[in-house]
Amino acid sequence: MHASTVRSLLVRGMLAGLIAGLLAFAVAYVVGEPPVDGAIAVEEAQAAQEAHPAPDAHAGHGGTAAEAPEEEEEAVSRPVQSTFGLATGVLVYGVALGGIAALAFSFALGRIGRFSPRATAALTAAAAFTTVYLVPFLKYPATPPAVGNPDTIGKRTTLFFLMILLSVLLGLAAVIAGRRLAPRLGNWNATLAAAAGFVVVTGVAFALLPANDDAVKAGFPAALLWEFRLASLAVQAVLWAVFGVVFGVLAQKVLAARTAGADAPAPAGGRIPG
Repeated sequence: MHASTVRSLLVRGMLAGLIAGLLAFAVAYVVGEPPVDGAIAVEEAQAAQEAHPAPDAHAGHGGTAAEAPEEEEEAVSRPVQSTFGLATGVLVYGVALGGIAALAFSFALGRIGRFSPRATAALTAAAAFTTVYLVPFLKYPATPPAVGNPDTIGKRTTLFFLMILLSVLLGLAAVIAGRRLAPRLGNWNATLAAAAGFVVVTGVAFALLPANDDAVKAGFPAALLWEFRLASLAVQAVLWAVFGVVFGVLAQKVLAARTAGADAPAPAGGRIPG
């Protein structure tokens, strides 16, 4: 594929990521922010309870409770975090992943089968959603902020990104294996065999990698936790679904225009106008 075509696809991938990010932000604000607010309320209630414990029945009348520590002033207010901060994060995330997915599309087009640009874009988006988010999510589900043990956040973050890297590598290996098995097994059987191998090896990785036992504090409401996790899953699903549709349309137009230009007959005399 020509370098100029790759650049055009990269720009359109970032544009599609921006559009997908806008819709994902809407979903995150509507269905994701309420459980975050609920988690913050739970955290504040627990902090208040720890700061003001029940009075000791055996304490003398002259005893006084320990004064609550002065609350730290937030650098960014909660309303700003839930609007401008959330929008900035989701949009930057969408643009960045849109560009990366566009490069993956440029590599995959024509190499994973005789699919149209739209179908290839849909497959690329589905593969990215599965490997970058869904598989790591199944092993290390998302949790609201300030829910887990703060002392292990570094370890938990490392494990999550390790799972992403492992999932992407296993996905690439499955694609390569499927392509090599296709001449002997046929496309359908080779795809099933590669998918089964991906599931088996991923299951082994799930069993070997340590669990996040302290990712959620004891006593945190289970319903609120799953509400947050489902909202997180919905945001990612919308992001990748919209990207696959929008980028597929844009890529189809780019490649159709390039093909039409390449197939156009040269002017009489063999001279190309400047």
